[in-house]
Amino acid sequence: MAVNSAKLIEILNLIANDIHANKDFLTELDSAIGDADHGINMSKGFKAVTEKIAAMTDKDCGSILKTVGMTLVSTVGGASGPLYGTAFMRAGQAVGTKKELGFDDLLLILDAALEGIKMRGKAEKGEKTIVDALEPAVEVLKSSPVNLKLLEEAVKAAKDGVEYTKGIIAKKGRASYLGERSIGHQDPGATSCYIMLAAVHRALSEKSS
Repeated sequence: MAVNSAKLIEILNLIANDIHANKDFLTELDSAIGDADHGINMSKGFKAVTEKIAAMTDKDCGSILKTVGMTLVSTVGGASGPLYGTAFMRAGQAVGTKKELGFDDLLLILDAALEGIKMRGKAEKGEKTIVDALEPAVEVLKSSPVNLKLLEEAVKAAKDGVEYTKGIIAKKGRASYLGERSIGHQDPGATSCYIMLAAVHRALSEKSS
């Protein structure tokens, strides 16, 4: 896998398309346990991202990821903006000035993103958040040298993490006010995280085929 700046922008555009395609679904999930705006906010944020990064094909990968992060912080309302914004900014710091990324960098990116989200949201696994999808994926990627097959397993782990959020009580954000009534609902943040990871896997699979 060799992802240059142009390919990274392609992948980010694919993420934006998938978030937009799932806008209503994410908002519906959020209406059950949150502010009913997760899909709307994320779609708006990634629309702004695609506009910002369109002309960055000559920039290094770290700069592109940091720009994504700063754009999400400034355009996405609610808790998601600071959380995903921090995730992408940390990812950008992790890869630095590289003009090309490999599978090892993917682990670097996702691990840095996870640590950023945990730090910013003060969240741990089992609290019905993004972490419940992202941490299992990172754990899979740390288990062996990263390749496309392992990434597929990581995406499946993230999907299982989304399912897991249905059976637990929310401990963070507005959903936590519901206490036990939050059980039975899947977390919108974990869901959007899974959508992003699945988009990355799809983009890299298309490149390899």
